[in-house]
Amino acid sequence: MAAPILHFTSLSPTQPNNTETPRNEVSTTTFAPSLIPKCTSLKELKQIHAYTIKTHLQNDLTVLTKLINFCTNNPTKSSMDYAHHMFDQITQPDIVLFNTMARGYARFDNPLRAITLFSQVLSYGLLPDDYTFSSLLKACARVKALQEGKQLHCLSVKLGVSVNMYVCPTLINMYTACNDIDAARRVFDKIDEPCVVSYNAIITSHARNSQPNEALALFRELQETGLTPTDVTMLVALSSCALLGALDLGRWIHEYVKKNGFDQYVKVNTALIDMYAKCGSLDDAISVFREMRRKDTQAWSAMIVAYATHGDGPQAILMLGEMKKAKVQPDDITFLGILYACSHNGLVEEGYQFFHSMTHEYGIVPSVKHYGCMVDLLGRAGRLDEAYKFIDELPIKPTPILWRTLLSACTSHGNIEMGKQVIQRIFELDDSHGGDYVILSNLLAKSGRWDDVNFLRKMMMDKGAVKVPGCSSIEVNNVVHEFFSGDGVHSASTGLHHALDELVKELKLAGYVADTSLVFHADIQDEEKEIILRYHSEKLAITFGLLNTPPGTTIRVVKNLRVCADCHSAAKFISLIFGRQIILRDVQRFHHFKDGKCSCGDYW
Repeated sequence: MAAPILHFTSLSPTQPNNTETPRNEVSTTTFAPSLIPKCTSLKELKQIHAYTIKTHLQNDLTVLTKLINFCTNNPTKSSMDYAHHMFDQITQPDIVLFNTMARGYARFDNPLRAITLFSQVLSYGLLPDDYTFSSLLKACARVKALQEGKQLHCLSVKLGVSVNMYVCPTLINMYTACNDIDAARRVFDKIDEPCVVSYNAIITSHARNSQPNEALALFRELQETGLTPTDVTMLVALSSCALLGALDLGRWIHEYVKKNGFDQYVKVNTALIDMYAKCGSLDDAISVFREMRRKDTQAWSAMIVAYATHGDGPQAILMLGEMKKAKVQPDDITFLGILYACSHNGLVEEGYQFFHSMTHEYGIVPSVKHYGCMVDLLGRAGRLDEAYKFIDELPIKPTPILWRTLLSACTSHGNIEMGKQVIQRIFELDDSHGGDYVILSNLLAKSGRWDDVNFLRKMMMDKGAVKVPGCSSIEVNNVVHEFFSGDGVHSASTGLHHALDELVKELKLAGYVADTSLVFHADIQDEEKEIILRYHSEKLAITFGLLNTPPGTTIRVVKNLRVCADCHSAAKFISLIFGRQIILRDVQRFHHFKDGKCSCGDYW
């Protein structure tokens, strides 16, 4: 029989307790609890628990709380089951003990067991405190249990703790996790004097729900109140700038970060790299990275992704080599950046090698995003049959996004038959996405198959599917201006539209020809098609930049969809004629236009 891990032979549980404890011995009431923090496994804890039973401490709430606390600090199924077993043995548990259990379940794979246990505790007549609601609301947030969260919210109001400094942030986080941003905002707006934690919660809520303007407005409000922002505040403010492509504001926040010592945090520096990269300033991202004294996996990954999205695939791959030399372990995000770099630079064989090394050398299980990069890699290279087979043989159920990636490649390479096969696979999973109908109908229109186009467009209307309108934004003097495709087509001419009309005339003199084949309508003339192309959101934003920024300055534009081929061509001509660098971020990558050329090499 194996020897026990812990030995208690120096103490006898049957020794009379009416004599004074000798100096070289320790009281049984303090000895066992003192060992609990030294435990390294559940097996050791069970030995201590057994000893407490032998020494008649099994009903001591202080000892039981420490035992249960050990089980819930790093919860596993075994440790939580054992904690629950001990909890059930207590005839009169207090709320502190329940809070310990709830915290453990909130961190574990089955958070709603905390709610079940809470119902049991209420039947004992115990009243929850501030910490109770924090743990329970975190449990609801983890599994998006909105109804249970609302019930807890009602109970917190009934007990008068709904505006408590511990409860409010977790209420906001719970509603955010359950995608009820309006409820989260109502909770915040009812707080008379919000603390910085509540501000962080609501700013994060808006940022995660793609409302960066609202997030940044709250960031400014926080500063006006005199509260001191935290590193969490900086992270969310920088991510909001990244979403907007607001470089000037991002630079101001960077100065604030340096002035207030937030640059000591690796995560804040990583967020700065991400912000600069997404705002189109790769040089600033590189500068932040080089100045970092300590670089973790996330920082290296952010830099690799930055190079990849800006089209510098070879440098992204070199960075992976430097990362290995620095003995920093790559993670799933690192390889996402590497695969993305391979995809956008046509490095098919290299992409396969990195994909296999990710799994075989580093033991990283591919996610849907990794599979998507591989499909994109093969699709861009024209290896459509290979891409189809790759999706079909995946160890997971393919998502609509994977098939959409292939559908986009079918359009690029004019493969109608495979496009029709792919859209059937998409419709089996989701037939409500307007973009799918548009992509295939455009492919069919290119071949003049107007009967098929009309059938598909009618089907789209019947399903209620709607195409997402193109939108481009540009930041000028710390204000972000948005433009939508079609603005000006049917409206009276404005200064901006007149300037764009004149710009197009100048481009034509330099050799620009509008690609009317991109407008897929059989019943309109080329002149009308040209007007539709002229008022695309990218051209409106670039024209606004030309009018409102000094000559020679870089124009940075963010678009919500893939840049169209005609706008891509026009941007090259504008960069040549006006001597401007134009950095355009679309949904897939960055395009750096300079001297009539684009960094993508027309491979996008």
